[in-house]
Amino acid sequence: MASKAEFQPAPGRRRDTAPARAPGLAVLPWRDCADDIAAWDALATRAAEPNPFFESWYLLPALRAFDPAGDVRILRFEHEGKLAGLMPLVRQKRYYRRPAPNLANWLHANCFLGAPLVSRGAEAPFWQALLCWADRHTGASLFLHLRDLPLQGRLFEALKAALAADERHAVLVHREERALLASDLSPDAYLESAMSGKKRKELRRQFARLSEAGALAVDRRLDDADLAAWIDRFLTLESAGWKGQEGSALACSPLTAGLFRESLSGAAQRGRLERLTLTLDGQPIAMLATFVTPPGAFSYKTAFDESFARFSPGVLLQRENLAMLARDDVAWTDSCAAADHPMIDHIWRERRPIGRVSIAIGGALRRTAFSWLAKAELARNPVGPGL
Repeated sequence: MASKAEFQPAPGRRRDTAPARAPGLAVLPWRDCADDIAAWDALATRAAEPNPFFESWYLLPALRAFDPAGDVRILRFEHEGKLAGLMPLVRQKRYYRRPAPNLANWLHANCFLGAPLVSRGAEAPFWQALLCWADRHTGASLFLHLRDLPLQGRLFEALKAALAADERHAVLVHREERALLASDLSPDAYLESAMSGKKRKELRRQFARLSEAGALAVDRRLDDADLAAWIDRFLTLESAGWKGQEGSALACSPLTAGLFRESLSGAAQRGRLERLTLTLDGQPIAMLATFVTPPGAFSYKTAFDESFARFSPGVLLQRENLAMLARDDVAWTDSCAAADHPMIDHIWRERRPIGRVSIAIGGALRRTAFSWLAKAELARNPVGPGL
């Protein structure tokens, strides 16, 4: 019996051979795509699944920083005369710790979603073209591995339908749920529903005590005014805390610091950035950068002054961030936080399922080998139901 974590194919005759071609799809060196920014940006505004980390202003700086050798390719899909799909693709020699070559969407440590940018209405032809291409260009790869996919929504439903239509074996090998902010409640009503009266009273007390130490203010910016100085202050604030001590702060590497600077600038130029700052006597004690990608948003990076930890400045800032609920263009905000985050999980009560999917590609022999690999994977790490 198939594992509950597997995609169940539709009944019918199995197709053992791939279609002759992948219409409208090309896989190019990423540097060859840097001159088509207008079409790329237009695609992002009509994407079925928003993903700022694959938009031009974020992905290109990331590739320049982390793929100087140019190993990553950009998969471009055209449909009805327009760019309708885009995803960075890489051939990997290893599957995490094991020597199992695979094709995968390209991610890095500061990329928090792996969903391809696909135009609304083009989801089905995109997946069909991608799977067709992967069948014909397997190389040494044993399977296609798609990481950090949202497990709900039009894009994922179209993927499941494409797999079923092909009777193609695929397995969900990892699933997690991370905090999401999505509600019709007002910010005040949401806070009341999410936190006990005792906790809300404690936040009011901390805000009042902090106000006694100086002039406390909240600054929300949607433009790029003084952005360079704001970025400098953020990097300094983050590196002064535990992340700096552990070497994981953005400023600890010129590559991650450069990515932060360039991506925030690119987002602000396109109206995609919201900056939220809690200041005391004009000095930031908590800061948050959010990428706004209607109908969604992504809490990208946050930092706070740990010398004020007894006042919970990060939580006070998140209380102000509930104003995202009042925006007409934002229906939900992805926390980009690890599952079971000790702070945000206690404020944001909704959850977004994110997973990794491995998919059979190529001919019958390769697909048989994949079936054995998938069975072993699920035996070691059973995911359980949830598709």
